[in-house]
Amino acid sequence: MKLELDPIRLQQLSELCQRFYVKKLSLFGSRLHGDAHTESDLDVLVEFLPGHVPGFAFAGLERELSVVFGCRVDLRTPSDLSQYFREEVVKEARPLYVTD
Repeated sequence: MKLELDPIRLQQLSELCQRFYVKKLSLFGSRLHGDAHTESDLDVLVEFLPGHVPGFAFAGLERELSVVFGCRVDLRTPSDLSQYFREEVVKEARPLYVTD
């Protein structure tokens, strides 16, 4: 089950990313590769704009992303990932939102 984003969800995603000072939001994991099942969560990689580390708001972003996507989101930063596969995940992740 691959993730498809309609224009309304893309707009919601853009507004949410701007509100939380997201620099880049990317999809990785089973939904990116098309081998997820209906109960799979959505693995999302986030990078924030310099000087805007969200602290407790991180959980709020994860919760709001779950609403936009209609499924449970597992939100991670690159530094959250194991050093053994971080580089590969970052390289293969598909950007959903990137700010200039």
